[in-house]
Amino acid sequence: MTMWHFISDHISEATGNVFVCQRRTAAHGGDTHECFVIRDDSRRFFVKVRKDDATRPLHCEMEGLQALESTDTVITPHVVCYGITEDKPDGFEYLVLNHIRFIDTPSDWHTMGAQLAKLHQVSQTQFGWSADNFIGASVQTNTWHSDWATFYAEYRIGSMLERLAMKGHKLTQADIFVTKVQQFLSSHHPAPSLVHGDLWSGNAGFCKKGPVLFDPAVYVGDRETDISMTRLFGGFGPSFYEGYNAVFPLDASYPTRENLYQLYHVLNHALLFTGAYLSQAKSAIMALEKQF
Repeated sequence: MTMWHFISDHISEATGNVFVCQRRTAAHGGDTHECFVIRDDSRRFFVKVRKDDATRPLHCEMEGLQALESTDTVITPHVVCYGITEDKPDGFEYLVLNHIRFIDTPSDWHTMGAQLAKLHQVSQTQFGWSADNFIGASVQTNTWHSDWATFYAEYRIGSMLERLAMKGHKLTQADIFVTKVQQFLSSHHPAPSLVHGDLWSGNAGFCKKGPVLFDPAVYVGDRETDISMTRLFGGFGPSFYEGYNAVFPLDASYPTRENLYQLYHVLNHALLFTGAYLSQAKSAIMALEKQF
């Protein structure tokens, strides 16, 4: 049975309606998988496929999308089905999502901000996540923890610094810097919020029904981490922040933490792409050490 017959059968089982892939078109995707739009005469689906190995990034993406969807606050691609074939050497992991037709011109940033604020208001109990997942192509280290300062210092900044050091990039005295991060955040006690985790403009868009968020790296953290990410790579429209603050105003002290929360993503880019991102990470660490 070919891959597309296999996936078609699973779609048919999951939806209760027979689906046979008649056409498929390659679509823009990530570095770790291939993406396709598949269709029959009346329906279309968005499919991500990757060669099977020991990791399960598409499984993590599925869990993240389902967690966001369960809050009933933001539009995300709906998970149709997910699976793994264990056939060697041709096994593969796949994730099938409903197809969303995006609008080319960004529209209602205000609504996107308001919806994100509502997501962040959904009650959570602890910081972290039940298992490690992925931030881009990097493993995102997780555990459950009651203290935000300790979680962020150790499982976000500390984890990234350790991974960089293992690749030969020692950017600072990691133990000392992690302790400083923990001490700096120790007086900040945010409510646990489900966060998208990788919220830049490339992971957000608009369809006829409104704003859409996708490709998450979810965990329960400080809501400010999502906001800081939106400001790192070009930022969102000004009305996005107006919409957010109209529903769930940011604390006046948020700007003092923005650079620290952005550092996690800068370190991740340094880990993945090295080059100029290593220099940016070093500069960011030096600036934060002065702030501490």
